[in-house]
Amino acid sequence: MANGLLCFGFGFTAKEIAKKLPDWKIWGTSRSIERQRTDFDHVEPVLFNGIEFPSRILEISHQVTHILLSVPPGEDGDPVCELLRPHLQKFKQLKWVGYLSTTGVYGDLNGGVATEDTPRNPSGVRGQRRVDAEDAWTSLAQDHNLPLHIFRLPGIYGPGRNQLVSLQKGKAHRIVKKGHVFSRIHVADLANILIASMDQPNPGRVYNVADDLPAPPQDVVTYAAQLLNVTPPPLQEFEAAALSPLARSFYSDNKTVSNERIKTELGISLSFPTYKDGLKALSEEL
Repeated sequence: MANGLLCFGFGFTAKEIAKKLPDWKIWGTSRSIERQRTDFDHVEPVLFNGIEFPSRILEISHQVTHILLSVPPGEDGDPVCELLRPHLQKFKQLKWVGYLSTTGVYGDLNGGVATEDTPRNPSGVRGQRRVDAEDAWTSLAQDHNLPLHIFRLPGIYGPGRNQLVSLQKGKAHRIVKKGHVFSRIHVADLANILIASMDQPNPGRVYNVADDLPAPPQDVVTYAAQLLNVTPPPLQEFEAAALSPLARSFYSDNKTVSNERIKTELGISLSFPTYKDGLKALSEEL
């Protein structure tokens, strides 16, 4: 049968996958049809308010071979997991389920390396919610023999969402916290990783997703400014910077993320192995 991908959350990543899978039938959920308008003829928008399970999804359940889960958990947990549970028997063709989690589940490693076997130890509420969501999906998979795969993601950048755009909008900052690095991934590489997993399912597997060069965030902004030939914003010490509580929380964890498993098991060769590769390509499209 033809491949059918159901995306709970049709955002940045799901749209990139849709671009790469023009021959698939794809359904993507959104809280409003207005937000769901796309240029893809093969994508059908589905309204999902996170409270009631959409009847449309039950109608197409027999066509769904793959499910991508990218809706973030809230105070009450994952908004999809328990709503899907009573209807799973209708999804008889499932080959692959992918849950997009975050590297935040590892917490602070003081610059150390996180592999998929590193114990989860989140340092904040958002990280704990992701741990709880991973556990909820894992439990559901065990109860119903779901072909679940978990992907732990760092910051995602790509067209329209990168430091080049932030500089152009006057929203970029160069915050310096000594010894602090972040990992990141270009959305095109993320989509390729997910598609590679779809092509060779390994239910129960967890994959870290990151490029090859974790870097201090101020270095990324500096390089973006060089590409645009503009003066970068001034350096600010983290302790003195006027950051929102959410922005400040991103600096509570310092770690690098091992990406060996996506290379050895999925055969991934990154198109943008560093932020410099990714930003340079994006600057050439401006």
